[in-house]
Amino acid sequence: MKKNRNLKQSDGKIPSEDSQPRLYSEFSSWFHLLTAPEEYAAEAKFYRNSIISACSFPPRTLLELGSGGGNNASHLKAHFTMTLVDLSPGMLVVSKSLNPECEHLQGDMRNIRLGRLFDAVFIHDAITHMTTEPDLRNAIETAFVHCKPGGGALFCPDHIRETFRPYTEQGGHDGSERSMRYLAWDWDPDPADNTYITDFAYLFREGDKVRCEYDRFIMGLFGRDDWLRLITEVGFQARSIPFEHSTNEHYSGEVFLGIKPA
Repeated sequence: MKKNRNLKQSDGKIPSEDSQPRLYSEFSSWFHLLTAPEEYAAEAKFYRNSIISACSFPPRTLLELGSGGGNNASHLKAHFTMTLVDLSPGMLVVSKSLNPECEHLQGDMRNIRLGRLFDAVFIHDAITHMTTEPDLRNAIETAFVHCKPGGGALFCPDHIRETFRPYTEQGGHDGSERSMRYLAWDWDPDPADNTYITDFAYLFREGDKVRCEYDRFIMGLFGRDDWLRLITEVGFQARSIPFEHSTNEHYSGEVFLGIKPA
């Protein structure tokens, strides 16, 4: 097993690919065999409706920070002109193969500045990679800086502190020439801090050869009041809404909206 390689840098520089979890670097080409774009249709509809509800005008342009493999964008792009930002070059390659019509940019959600405004901003579960309150605040501030007055931002953490429970899940998919399966275990070794751990075991099959690899993610865990306070501090009007389309009870069951005053 290789040692944990998680995103910890907060000095304004883009971390090297080696500092990211293995799924986002050396295993990025397997991403759509871990989680398939078609599985995101129902939740993407929920995100779209939530984004629209946060805006005082019909939103047409959408900035997604931490866009990953582009699974949500593959559904949202039918409704918005999208700009996709991710830290990982490998994940951007995966997303471009799925969403060639979208603009793709490499950058860190904590400090990227594009010098333009969007009707709305969306950060899916990539926001959970913010493991300290300053990093989380910086990511929320990036959303505020890029959001038009009267627009809105949607933040979707996997967990909040009040509802976190240890959980194990499994899945994966078959491709035309290779297949992948995974086991993921969410657990919290120190309930007093702002993080939890997700340990992954991956099985990669190519032909009749199968290998097993390990990965670890250190993820952020903040309370509802923390979320609402930080969203308010950067200048948004903050609101928590139920995640109505969550089919998995181990997720937080709520997401957060930031409404930028007109």
